[in-house]
Amino acid sequence: MKAVRYSEYGGPEVMYITDIAMPAPQAGEIRITVSAAGVNPSDWKRRAGMYRDFDEVEFPAGLGVEASGIVDQLGAGVQGVLPGDAVFGLGRNTAAEYAILTHWVHKPAQMSFEAAGSISVVTETALRSLDDLQLKPGETLFVSGAAGGIGTAVVQIARSRGINVIGSASLKNHDYLRRLGATPTTYGPGLRERVCKLAPQGVDAALDVAGSGIIPQLIAIAGIPSRVVSVADFSAEQYGARFSKGPPEDPDGVLTEINRLFRDERYAIPVEKTYPLEKTAEAHEVSAGGHVTGKLVIVPAK
Repeated sequence: MKAVRYSEYGGPEVMYITDIAMPAPQAGEIRITVSAAGVNPSDWKRRAGMYRDFDEVEFPAGLGVEASGIVDQLGAGVQGVLPGDAVFGLGRNTAAEYAILTHWVHKPAQMSFEAAGSISVVTETALRSLDDLQLKPGETLFVSGAAGGIGTAVVQIARSRGINVIGSASLKNHDYLRRLGATPTTYGPGLRERVCKLAPQGVDAALDVAGSGIIPQLIAIAGIPSRVVSVADFSAEQYGARFSKGPPEDPDGVLTEINRLFRDERYAIPVEKTYPLEKTAEAHEVSAGGHVTGKLVIVPAK
């Protein structure tokens, strides 16, 4: 089968497509034919070596941690799913024609494979960061980078909890944020002043999902460092703010919650663009460049 691999840390140029043996599911795992695999900033950050201090990679390494597809083979002890079932979830080396899922749920018929293959990571990150902040209904959250995949998830889940959201994004994405239920503002100098005008009663917490180096500004907006969480800026803790990272504590619970949100709240993460497996490097470049609305998705060709 064809899969994306890299044999050293570096830029997109270190990735290559190669033929490898089919992975075999271990006990409690399943193998799927991959219909779609989401691209996440953690993918290219890990490939670039940004995580090596706490997540060393064994080369040659694969890429991707989420996917959707059709169950192909069951590991020992697996129950509640059969070959031929459509599923999505979390696993390893999902940028490939076949992949192992360690946690999964059945895909709703109304959810596309592309959407299902790219919804798990951003939802887990959104749920984790919102739980870290413990906001109450009626309180106000500022989100830096609200139009991307994580931001889109955060805004929808926060609004479903009765939390007011102000989000920064480029001007072209302001109508998009309004449709999600957030009040938009722009990036750049004067951010605190703009947010204060939009929330004269004050902001109760700030969440950084863009990693654009503005933690001190977010602390000024939220009032105290303990009310600021970042999922993208490793320097957050240097300022007294919190850095939130995976792996998820309850992946099965997250996947179940995704299906509930999809059913009850019409929750969705838009797919901005799909790429064939051989253009994974291009997808990584676009993701690293920022300004993506929703998710980028790899669609392997069989």
